[in-house]
Amino acid sequence: MTAAVLLARAQIDGAVHEGVIEGDVFASDAIRVPLRSVRLLAPCSPSKIVGVGRNYAEHAAELGNAVPKEPLLFFKPPSALNHPDGDIVYPRQSSRVDFEGELACVIGRRCRNVSASQAREVILGYTICNDVTARDLQETDGQWARAKGFDTFAPLGPCIATGIDPASLRLRTYLNGELKQDATTSWLIFSVERLIEYISAAFTLEAGDVIFTGTPAGIGPMRPGDVVSVEIEGIGVLRNRVVSATGKETRPQ
Repeated sequence: MTAAVLLARAQIDGAVHEGVIEGDVFASDAIRVPLRSVRLLAPCSPSKIVGVGRNYAEHAAELGNAVPKEPLLFFKPPSALNHPDGDIVYPRQSSRVDFEGELACVIGRRCRNVSASQAREVILGYTICNDVTARDLQETDGQWARAKGFDTFAPLGPCIATGIDPASLRLRTYLNGELKQDATTSWLIFSVERLIEYISAAFTLEAGDVIFTGTPAGIGPMRPGDVVSVEIEGIGVLRNRVVSATGKETRPQ
């Protein structure tokens, strides 16, 4: 298998650069600097974020739900996108906001009606996401748009790993350093390839679009001041702090 390449976007002196992470260095055509000296951004700018609910049997069970017979889809708006190390804003409308560590698939080119056998041809790579969810609003609203869609509720990164096999990656989520989720993507009910087949049969996927593949068991609430970290082997660590809403938030740039 070809060695993984870690694609990333970084802000340096106010300018956005696209490049790669090589050990402790960020490199692009124009610059090569220590990784610690740059601000990593979400590694892509999706036109849409497609979420998949209840794609691990134990997670469906912990919420008292049946395993779906077909993928259960929802959307997060692009305005929910958040950066590695970006703050997750705890909205005043909610009294319970949960972390959901997940593997995310990034689409590499525009596509429609892709078969599962051809799905890997349209994948750019894989990254880490936190499908932040206002659990109380998910239960009371009767649908998931608001609960999943607040600004900052889609942290993504720190990079896109190409050339890795998504079939058996270890995923771990920590809350303030305490292990909360520990699973492998081999437990996915619907594989990445099956998800792309199902989703692309309904609507066109654009380059840079992201599929959140579902969270394993162990989800739980966060509070302002908490730090949640999602780690997937071969990709890295996505780490975000939870902060209180101030009424003056702006969308991460």
